[in-house]
Amino acid sequence: MTETVRTAELVSVVIPVYNSPSLEALVHRIASAFEGRSERFEIILVDDGSTDPAVWPALDSLARGGQSIRAVQLTRNFGQQAATLCGMREARGDVVITMDDDLQHDPADIPLLLAQREHDIVIGQLVRSEHGPFRRLASTAKGLFDRAIIGIPKGVRLSSFRLLRRTVVDGILTMRATHPFLPALMFHVSKDVVGVPVTHSRRPSGRSGYTFSRLLRLFSNLVISNSSILLRVAAFAGLLLACVSFGLAAAVIYRKIVHGISVQGWTSLFASTLLIGGAVLMSVGVIGEYLIRIIESSDSRPIYFIRRRAGNCPET
Repeated sequence: MTETVRTAELVSVVIPVYNSPSLEALVHRIASAFEGRSERFEIILVDDGSTDPAVWPALDSLARGGQSIRAVQLTRNFGQQAATLCGMREARGDVVITMDDDLQHDPADIPLLLAQREHDIVIGQLVRSEHGPFRRLASTAKGLFDRAIIGIPKGVRLSSFRLLRRTVVDGILTMRATHPFLPALMFHVSKDVVGVPVTHSRRPSGRSGYTFSRLLRLFSNLVISNSSILLRVAAFAGLLLACVSFGLAAAVIYRKIVHGISVQGWTSLFASTLLIGGAVLMSVGVIGEYLIRIIESSDSRPIYFIRRRAGNCPET
């Protein structure tokens, strides 16, 4: 009778990199998190078009120096969402963990995520955020929209420190989105999610790459590319204005017929025209933005391009 030898589970750690100065320390701490554990691991570092010329040589050196490390360089900066998707497509693991490159996510918390891997999605929930006031305010506002649009289960707060089972990763990779927003994609695949408290450290050096324009672009990807909420709001506003306009017109006609009173006032008429015209133009603009995204999607335009790779493929 032949005994079946079960291969240890492979965990892929995907990290989008942009001008990070802490790569060697990050890789060392991830390796330390797996010491004494039964799982095998691989680290996939995706250089998202870093402007610092020292980043790719550092990634290349790390990939050549360790069997469990691979590096990918994109042709330009495509954004964290696209870079993370690139890493997920490169990953071979039974589960995939994503995290930031700035050591604010503590690799020592990886076992906390793995302990809940019977769930499809495990979110590392920051006990205390070390982001600045503006970033915390923007995150709070986006969190409200996340809950309303994506339908995140109550009590779960999003972060980019997360674990996804292979089923969820494969499901995400089958979906075509020119402006991807990972939480919307993964919750479309599964709602089996649990939150795990994790620490959030201060950024050791540099500053966050999330400027106001980047946050605004990420928000637009959520609202426009992953939901129809603006179309519904525009339709509701148009219906509401139409009802108000019909009501005012009926009141004017009633007063004229019943009481013989003619309503004067070009100012109010002009203001009403501007209000309704502005609402119409806003609705046209929203619809136009949706049409642009639909055209981009129909073009099957890739969301990233790879310049080169470094490192070995994991053992099978």
